[in-house]
Amino acid sequence: MTIAVVSAMHEELAAVLALMPDERRQLAGGREFWRGHLHGHEVIAVLSRIGKVAAATTATALIERFAVREIVFTGVAGGLRPGVNVGDVVVADSFLQHDLDASPIFPKYEVPLYGTSRFESDVTLTQRLAAAAARALPGVPVHRGLVISGDRFVSTTAEARALQAALPDALAVEMEGAAIAQVCRDYGVPFAAVRTVSDRADDAAHGDFTKFVQDVASAHSAAIVAEFLRATS
Repeated sequence: MTIAVVSAMHEELAAVLALMPDERRQLAGGREFWRGHLHGHEVIAVLSRIGKVAAATTATALIERFAVREIVFTGVAGGLRPGVNVGDVVVADSFLQHDLDASPIFPKYEVPLYGTSRFESDVTLTQRLAAAAARALPGVPVHRGLVISGDRFVSTTAEARALQAALPDALAVEMEGAAIAQVCRDYGVPFAAVRTVSDRADDAAHGDFTKFVQDVASAHSAAIVAEFLRATS
């Protein structure tokens, strides 16, 4: 069974690739897919790029071209709910597009013709990923719940507060997860995602973002993925 590991940023993917002893590159759809092995599993690692369209394209290629059977996303997110702090880990139980609004034809946030605004992650895969995060990063809080996605980097206190008011159960905000979740629902492929909280999606969000990804989030991604695959039978 082939497992896909997806990241949106180079630093996160590079940390995962550094763990793979035999990766080889294959080009498809304008992307580099790295096929190799890690802890006895066949793995394809790929940089999705940033945003919902790029993420959906990548997920579709993984399923259609490479016949992956599970997709795991690792990356960063902005914390929304109080208590979800910088350096914490968030594992998504469900996803929603916070910038989708086809009202009045459909309710706000509902994906047209799907009858829902929320796409669930795979229960078993998510449980395994959350357990791996807890083992890999002892002492780091691991939160589970709703993660919301949109095609903009939320970086003002006003917008963060508006999202908190509209979606009070949202733990964190990012730019890819809901799109991959929708593709995986279409194809019946299990999907789970883990994010390290890089900022609080407020006026200070852009400050040390790049440094945090390089110094903290990339190491978190590599540690969680390694533990996840090590523990997967």
